[in-house]
Order: sequence, then C-alpha cells, then structure tokens
Amino acid sequence: MSSRSKYVYFILFFVALSNCAFSQLTDLARLEYSFIPQSNSEDKYTRIRASLNYPIALKKDSYLIVGAEYNKILLNLEEDYPFNANSLKNIHIVDLNLGYTFKWNEKWRVGFKLTPRIASTLTDKIVSDDIFINGGVLLIKDRTKEASLKRPYRLILGLTYNATTGLPFPLPFVSYFRQINDRWSFSAGVPKSNLKYAINTKSKVLGFVALDGYLAHLQEATLIKDKYVDHVSLSVIVAGLGYEYLFSKHLVGYLYSGYTLRLNNVLRNKNRDEIFKLNTVNAFYLRTGIKFKI
Repeated sequence: MSSRSKYVYFILFFVALSNCAFSQLTDLARLEYSFIPQSNSEDKYTRIRASLNYPIALKKDSYLIVGAEYNKILLNLEEDYPFNANSLKNIHIVDLNLGYTFKWNEKWRVGFKLTPRIASTLTDKIVSDDIFINGGVLLIKDRTKEASLKRPYRLILGLTYNATTGLPFPLPFVSYFRQINDRWSFSAGVPKSNLKYAINTKSKVLGFVALDGYLAHLQEATLIKDKYVDHVSLSVIVAGLGYEYLFSKHLVGYLYSGYTLRLNNVLRNKNRDEIFKLNTVNAFYLRTGIKFKI
C-alpha cells in the first residue's frame, strides 16, 4: 500500500472512531442529512443517516446497548468519466451495534463496542468483501455533572479496531471536553474538535474542524486504465460554523455549515491502492439533523 493510501486510511480510521466514542453511548436516535456540491462540477455527494440505539439496564450503572445505523450515500457523478458511473450511484452502509458499559469505580466508566458493518453498492447478494468488523474499548472519566467543579470535563481514552484501515492491530484514541464557564466550552479530539458558545439555555453556536468519510466495496468491478477497481473511498477535512438548538433536555437539532479543506474521492483496487481520483475540488459542506440523547 502506498504512503498516500496509508494517509487516507488513517483519516478513515479516525472518522470511524466516532462510531465507538462517547456519543454512541449517549445518542439514542439520530436522523441526519449531509450535502457536498462539487465546485466547478456537476458532481454531488449526498448522505442520509439514521441510527437507533436502545440501552438495556442489567444492574446498577451497567447497560447493554443494542442498535443499528443506516447510511445511504448518493454519488451523483455527472462529469464525463472514462467508465460507467451508474454502478457507483448508491452506496449503502449498515452498522449493527452491540455495546456494553459499566461503572468501573467512582471516577471511570468502561465501554465496549462491537460493530459488524456492511459497506457496499449492494447491486447483488452480499459477499465477504462487503463486510467489515469494527469495535473498541473505551475508558470514560465524565465529571460534567459535578456542580462542585468550577470547570467540568470529560476525558475518553481507548483502543479501537477498524477493518477499513488495513492495519491488523488496534490504535489509540483520545478525546477531551472542558466546560470553561457558563458560556464557553471546547472539545479536542478526532473526528471533531470545536469551540462552543451558549447564547442562552436553548441555543449554542460553535466553530469546528472535523473529518468525514467512508470506504465501501463495489460489487460491480470496473476496468479503468487496464486496472480493475472494486472499492471507493471518500475522506474529507472540513472547517466551519454550527448552530445547535435544545428543544428539550434530550432533543437537539443542529446545523453545521463550512468548507472542505481537503476532499479526496478515490476509486481503489482489491488491495485498496489508488487507481482513479474523482473530482477533488474543495467545496461547500452542509450537515443538519436532529438527535435524541440521554
């Protein structure tokens, strides 16, 4: 695998961490829409995402979490490419989530998660190349609810494994949140870092830098430049501004808008080496949705 490909896979790895991090232990339901229109191009990228997680109480401070997430990605490739782009139009990503979390001691909570994934164009029956296994273990020190602390914080440390990286071992993960005062807070980590300001008890604005992307199997292999491609990947680095509105303590609506700092949309061979680069001109980015959290 080339050094460029390894760099892209590290981005995809960190994007996948969001499926194992604290938000997945607290978000019970989410419905989201993302859109990237290509600059100076007819190509467009659209993603519709829906997820549902259900916690089952086993004993005091111990929960089994079962759930699922579905992403439908629409690649509208309208440029004149040297191949039939119809087989790339619809990409489906289905995650089955199985998690377990318990309170280890007064300071730390432990979380485990196993996520079998189907990521494919699904133009035919499911094959082994469509299936990826992701998972991880996290240590969570959450002191955001302690009124005695002047600056509440949350620290997440962990090891996660993602099959899309091509690396046969788990990699470390760190995320840190700090409440600076009644108005300001920040999060530092991957796949998203932000600086947030509370306008009032209902509305918040923020500046953010985030990663997004995916890797999926193409069931209909395509011949390009005498080489077959059977994977497609997208990795995006985006910066922008966002707005969050709390309809209630648990129901949150959000809108993030920004511009891509790096956009890499690539067709790959069986070894996941880069074969053909799709339109990569940076463009406007929009993500909006609603979520129900604990």
